[in-house]
Amino acid sequence: MKIYFAAAATCLLGACTTGNVGSDLADIEEGAPVPEEVLAVAAPYQDLSAVILRPEDGCFWYRYVGPVETTLLPLRTTAGRHICTRSQSVTS
Repeated sequence: MKIYFAAAATCLLGACTTGNVGSDLADIEEGAPVPEEVLAVAAPYQDLSAVILRPEDGCFWYRYVGPVETTLLPLRTTAGRHICTRSQSVTS
């Protein structure tokens, strides 16, 4: 019985860890300028007041504040494509 409790406690505590998005969230400046070209193609349902260009992938990401957590989501066009500064390579 104690083993089951210990296993359950470990799983529950593991769920409380944070991801690696926190450092990127801290880098976002509220109201930082977003290029006009990006604003022109971005889908309207996204928060454009908190946008960051991540150097890892060359794409724009925006801060999404949900009911449970705040995270970064890729900024998308109205067609659902990622908005990036360089073309994404396709692996087959």
